Amino acid sequence: MMKENTIKIFSRSFKENWDLPAVTDYNTKSTLTYGEFAQLIAKIHLFYNEIGIKRGDHIALIGKNTPSWVATFMATITYGAVIVPILQEFNPNDAQHIINHSDSVLLMSSKAVFDSIDFDMLHKVRAAISLDDVSLLAQKEGETVGEALAKVDDLFKAAYPDGFTPAHVKYPEIDNKELMVINYTSGTTGFSKGVMITGNNLAGNIVYGIDSQLCFRGSKVVSFLPLAHAYGCAFDMLCQLAVGAHITLLGRIPSPKIIVKAMNEIHPNLVITVPLVLEKIYTKLIVPKISKGMLRWALAVPLLDNRIYDQIRKQLVDAFGGNFEEVIVGGAPFNAEVEEFLYKIRFPFTVGYGMTECAPLVSHTPWREFVLHSAGRVLPGIMEAKILSDDPENTPGEICVRGENVMMGYYHNYEATDKVLDDDGWLHTGDMGTLSPDGTIFIRGRLKTMLLGANGQNIYPEEIEAKLNNMAYVNESLVVEREGKLVGLVYPDYDVMDAQGITRDKLPDLMAQVLAELNKLVAPYERLSRIELMANEFQKTPKRSIKRFLYSH
Repeated sequence: MMKENTIKIFSRSFKENWDLPAVTDYNTKSTLTYGEFAQLIAKIHLFYNEIGIKRGDHIALIGKNTPSWVATFMATITYGAVIVPILQEFNPNDAQHIINHSDSVLLMSSKAVFDSIDFDMLHKVRAAISLDDVSLLAQKEGETVGEALAKVDDLFKAAYPDGFTPAHVKYPEIDNKELMVINYTSGTTGFSKGVMITGNNLAGNIVYGIDSQLCFRGSKVVSFLPLAHAYGCAFDMLCQLAVGAHITLLGRIPSPKIIVKAMNEIHPNLVITVPLVLEKIYTKLIVPKISKGMLRWALAVPLLDNRIYDQIRKQLVDAFGGNFEEVIVGGAPFNAEVEEFLYKIRFPFTVGYGMTECAPLVSHTPWREFVLHSAGRVLPGIMEAKILSDDPENTPGEICVRGENVMMGYYHNYEATDKVLDDDGWLHTGDMGTLSPDGTIFIRGRLKTMLLGANGQNIYPEEIEAKLNNMAYVNESLVVEREGKLVGLVYPDYDVMDAQGITRDKLPDLMAQVLAELNKLVAPYERLSRIELMANEFQKTPKRSIKRFLYSH
């Protein structure tokens, strides 16, 4: 159990950083100081109390990243209730299912999302409140939630007649072992599971963020990852609020162009991102520069190439505001070609590893110590890992982790919990990898997607897909098994084809070239027998992972 109590971390931070900026909405340019943020939390607490919300009640939260979203999350856990953050990208039926499955009694939602939900089908929800303007969206017959909402300001004035001060920030004693968050996974295997996150799980992530100085008092972050996802929640929000940092919310993941614009205005001290953002910047901005004309020739000249790489590095650093210690990449596998290029030019990035079930962090290494193609070192003193292999350093096996960050289990799903949590507390991640003596993790792929070659070789489709996705005219791909042979499913890059004036009838010839080129790069047992073209993009989860189960047969 962590020594630091999650709720006390935040109450202390709000008091000590009272006049500092806490949360800014990038679109409206409105900012809440820590004092104003604590006051908003106090109003929500009064509202919860007025309508009879009890400690342990579940409250669903769905909408884009806004100051009101952040305040609702923090007010709920500091009240002693359980927050159920839901990705707004879930389709309405899935969102509805999650609200019901989580036994939520109140729904805090943006109007846009709420309009697509059938309120009458939310079995235990007493009322729905708008995150946009704190208005009543709907309430069940006999409820007086709307009346309570209308008198919150009067309740606040009565409770704090002389004004709200740091001394009024007093939250209930809530043990770290208590459930605080139910975070639903995005369902790549066909259904979502409610991951039960305790105060101790949150503390493990927060304390690591503080001790490693990922964020600090007065530091700044541009938050564009969904806060309803464990990665963005922990390292774009919770760590910052724990130390007095300043969060600027972009709302949702925007285009690289908008991200770069915001970074150059705010100059963040830390950049939290997913591979897709860096991969887009690499393919759209860097590759066109280094693959044409004089620059391509110059990169082949010793010494001259280093000067060019230094210029590219500076351009990239400047693109992210020029004031950050490191860029942390996580949430999905990183394209090997992009990773190798960034490493070659000494761009200050590192790759971490985590999962919702660990709220989310398992491993991380500061960028100066980062080992290429690794996923960082297991968090010292917080987590431990082992590989289910006779030779963990060289032969991949399933990665198992144990420690402060590991979840309680899946809500209302004992069977799924028993499949991943063993009697000794080890979480079986489903990821395959190796582990170096210093605790550095190297991930090979998912256990469920691993294929067995004709001669017993382990084949990791993700590794083949990474190479395939780097090929010209390939937008995205999946490698599947068909009648004992490997087949590449490819959705072509029509934008590039259109830009180059290539017509659709040329696709078979182009893919034949891609197939031949790919099969030169992979091991003999990894070679594809053919490429099948996909008419539409692959269906994806809200986290933008391809739903493999839809294409595995």
